[in-house]
Amino acid sequence: MEKKYLLHHVFFWLNNPSSVEDRNKLIEGLSTLKGIEVIKKLHIGVIASTEKREVVDTSWDVSELMFFENEVDQKVYQDHPIHQDFVKNYAHLWRKVVVFDAQDV
Repeated sequence: MEKKYLLHHVFFWLNNPSSVEDRNKLIEGLSTLKGIEVIKKLHIGVIASTEKREVVDTSWDVSELMFFENEVDQKVYQDHPIHQDFVKNYAHLWRKVVVFDAQDV
């Protein structure tokens, strides 16, 4: 049977969305989160060049998608010093963050 994960998908809106430097700095910061052992998979993304449709939200700038074994591991991630340092060191780059947590079915 395939493993079911807790999915933690985060979308970031940059303060300066036209700044490639700020985008790359945020991606650099998100990459540091790979050092947190409870993260089973980590994907960092930017908006894809897919067909523009009414249902596609292209207002965000950078996203991250993490896979956790369970809610306990997701809480370990939230409290982990690497995550806390990420927020402290990179929060100045974004104006808005939206999180979607979902459980595989």
